[in-house]
Amino acid sequence: MLSDLQYDTKWFHIQAWEMTVSTRVPVKRQSREDRLDAILHALSDRTRRALLRRLATGPAMVGELARPIAMTRVAVSKHLRVLEDAQLVSRTIDGRVHRCALRPEPLQEVERWLAGYRAFWTEKLEALARFAEDGDRNNE
Repeated sequence: MLSDLQYDTKWFHIQAWEMTVSTRVPVKRQSREDRLDAILHALSDRTRRALLRRLATGPAMVGELARPIAMTRVAVSKHLRVLEDAQLVSRTIDGRVHRCALRPEPLQEVERWLAGYRAFWTEKLEALARFAEDGDRNNE
């Protein structure tokens, strides 16, 4: 769309163009399985698990998180980004200071998922224990 503004200089004729950009970004809602995938992916790396262990003691700045890990702040920030994408970590920014905190809610989703398998494995392990005990009695 053309605007009424025009500028003439000795060498150039400039006409301002008016552009409108939509600020609404469609948000794709993740399914429960997608969220679980993101959480388990984030937990699959030992560095990210170490960051979560540290954040379990309380919020920390990125520099504090990077100090005990043999990585640059940029590398630690990339790991934190994966944790943020999985919503395991929240980050607040105050100027140049980035403070991170643990968000335990996604871990509850993993706990619910594991609960279905807990009954299965408990039953199998109890059956194995009974089998071992029966074998010990027969050998006596």
